[in-house]
Amino acid sequence: MINNAIAYSIFILLLLVSCGKSTVINKEEEPEKPKPSQFSNPVFEPILADPSIVKAADGWFYGYGTEDDWGDGKGNRLVPVLRSLDLVKWSVVGNAFPSKPLWKDQSGIWAVDVVMVNNLYHMYYSYSLWADANPGIGLAVANSASGPFVDRGKLFLSDEIGVPNTIDPFYFAENDKKYLFFGSYSSLTTQGTFAVELTDNGYALKDINNKVKIAAGDFEAVMIHKRNNYYYFFGSKGSCCNGASSTYNVRVARSASLMGPYLDKEGRSITERGNGTLLIAGSDKYAGPGHNSRIISDKNGADWLLYHAISKSNPLVPGGASRRMLMLDKVNWVDDWPVIANAVPGNALTAAPAF
Repeated sequence: MINNAIAYSIFILLLLVSCGKSTVINKEEEPEKPKPSQFSNPVFEPILADPSIVKAADGWFYGYGTEDDWGDGKGNRLVPVLRSLDLVKWSVVGNAFPSKPLWKDQSGIWAVDVVMVNNLYHMYYSYSLWADANPGIGLAVANSASGPFVDRGKLFLSDEIGVPNTIDPFYFAENDKKYLFFGSYSSLTTQGTFAVELTDNGYALKDINNKVKIAAGDFEAVMIHKRNNYYYFFGSKGSCCNGASSTYNVRVARSASLMGPYLDKEGRSITERGNGTLLIAGSDKYAGPGHNSRIISDKNGADWLLYHAISKSNPLVPGGASRRMLMLDKVNWVDDWPVIANAVPGNALTAAPAF
């Protein structure tokens, strides 16, 4: 009896050990799953190009992108609108516009900037085509971040303000004054990123002839961020929309004054072409990261940047448009300069923003 009991106990022990080993092996073979507090890029696909992100009164983050055909048979989305509570999980709300503005023919609604101004959501938008000789910037407003946005029409055209390729608006307010930054690529000497003052309601320019040059004509997609004693210029260079061959990248400069001069880490002014300190560029996996949003701080004080980038392994949607996915990366600050890890889009599970 004793021998039988010992033998039985040994059998049970071996069986348990065997099961334990089997369980460990199976667990190791399972793919790594994201934890609730982690995420990996992209945070939305197929497309949210030139993203603008705003925290709305209802507690949601809303994201807006350039008019695009996602290749799903639904045609062009007239400024797609997304929303999220955490910057990681995004859902589609709809389109900001029911139809295109009427003040210019045959144009696309690109690179919008959405902000709250005087208790209304203002959408400053580019209205342009590729190689457009006379693009412009318009304004639409809404009571809700989800829209619908009602077009208020044109602010100005390129030939009215004397700057080629007037797209990529960005709104900035300080000391009870409102400004619009704008500008894109051109080889002309009159090109660049400029700033103009807006009226108190943000509906028009105070003086179309009074503009300040901020950066040279090899930048576009301006974003200005104020932190401590500096204003930081974020701008994109290179090609945005050539699929896996896109060369878009983001460069930065800073100034003690909103209107500049903005200098890179080497002390060079970005009003001269070829300057700017690299923040993020393409990697083996992603091409053309750029046209970033405003910086968003989470409840722990961490700063985050959203932008678009293109998967080199899946660069186009059906129909041929570049698959500019929405990306999210943490911004660190080193010696009062913004830094993104390895200066490339994040490509691994990482801690998510805390909200």
